[in-house]
Amino acid sequence: METTLTGPDGSPAGPLDGLLDGFAGTYDEQLARFPVREPAWQPVHTVYVPADRVTADIVQQWRHAATDLLHRLLFTPAELAALFGLDPDLAQPVHDRVRRKLHAEPIEDLRIDFEDGYGPRSSEEEDRHTESAAAAVAAMHAAGTLPRRWGLRVKSFADGDPRRSVRTLDGFLTGVVRRAGELPAGFTVTFPKVLMEDYLRQFAGCLEALERASRLPTGTLRFEMQVEAPQTVLMLQRSAGLVPSLGGRLAAAHFGVFDYTASLGLPPDEQRLDHPACDHARHVMQTALSGTGVELSDGSLAAAPASDAAADVHALLRRHSALVSHSLAHGFYQGWDMHPSHLVSRFTTVYAFHLACYEKYADRVRAWQERRTAAGGVLDEPATIKTLVAALARADRALC
Repeated sequence: METTLTGPDGSPAGPLDGLLDGFAGTYDEQLARFPVREPAWQPVHTVYVPADRVTADIVQQWRHAATDLLHRLLFTPAELAALFGLDPDLAQPVHDRVRRKLHAEPIEDLRIDFEDGYGPRSSEEEDRHTESAAAAVAAMHAAGTLPRRWGLRVKSFADGDPRRSVRTLDGFLTGVVRRAGELPAGFTVTFPKVLMEDYLRQFAGCLEALERASRLPTGTLRFEMQVEAPQTVLMLQRSAGLVPSLGGRLAAAHFGVFDYTASLGLPPDEQRLDHPACDHARHVMQTALSGTGVELSDGSLAAAPASDAAADVHALLRRHSALVSHSLAHGFYQGWDMHPSHLVSRFTTVYAFHLACYEKYADRVRAWQERRTAAGGVLDEPATIKTLVAALARADRALC
C-alpha cells in the first residue's frame, strides 16, 4: 500500500521536508555576496597626476604630448606595427583608432593624487591644493573635458592620521559641488595601503557621513581599495563577507606594484608588474572578488622616456606595452598610466588585443548559436561561450 506523507498544512510532504527550510535565507545571502549584474563600461586605464600639478587643461596637456609623440615617431601604421610587433593586418585599424582616441578622449579615468605621488606637505599646503584641484575639476566639467571617470586618492589611514585624509576628501567634494553646482557623474575615491580590515569599514562610514552632509543621494560616494601589501592579500583570502560588509561602497580593487614588491623585500630591479609575486597577488584578487561586481585594475610602470631621442622613447613604449599585454593576458583590463607617452602604448596594445581575436570569438559564438562546430574543430562549453560573449562586449566598449 502506497503511503502519502503530508506536511503541517496538509500539503504533500516528502523525505526532504524540513531540510531546505533555510534555503531562502541562504539564497538571499548568495545574491548579496555575488550579485548578478550586466558587465558595465570600465576604463582601460587610470591616469594619476599629483594634486599640485592638476590644472583645468590637464587633459589637453596629455593629449598634446601623446599626439606629438605619435606624429613625431610613429606617424605611419607601418612604424607602429614595427615597434609593437603588430600583425600587419592590424596596423592600419589600430593606428587609426589610437589617433582618433588621443583626439577625442585621451584620458578615460583621472585620479588626482594626494598620496605617494603628492608626498608629505604641510596641512596648509594640502588645503590649498585641495581647493585648486576642486577648481580644476569644476572648470573641466563646465568645459566638457572632465573624463568619464574621475576622483582623487587620499592619504592612507595606515599613516596614522585619518582626519587629514577625510579633511582633504571633504574639502575637495565641497569645493567641487560649490563651484559646479553638483557632483559630476563618474566620481570615485581611491583608498590606499589597507593594512587593517576595519580601515575599510571606517572609511565607508566616513563616506556615508560626507554623503549626508553634502545632501548627496545614498550610495553616491563609492571607493576603490588598493591592494599593495601582503596583509591586504591575506585579508582578501580570509574575509568572504568583506564586500557586503561595506554596504555596496567598494567599487574596485587596484593593485599597487611598488609598495607590494617592496614590502616583500624584492630587490629594486625586481619591483616590476610582471614579477611572479605580483601574479600571485592579482590571482588572489580575482579569486576573492570574483562575482562581487568589484572591478579590478592593475598597477603601473613608474617610468618616462629617458630622453626625447627615438631610441629612448621606443624602449619605454615597448616595455610599457609588454606590461599592458601581461595584464590583459591575466584578465586585468585596466591599469595605471603615469606619463603621457603611456597613452600611446596603452591604447595601441589594448586595441590590438581586442581586434586580434574579435572575429574568431564572434565565429565561435555564432557556431554555438547555430549548433555547429567552430573553425578549427572547436567544440565550446557553455562557460566558455559566456566568456566569449563577455570578451566581445568588453571589446565593443573598448573599441568604440
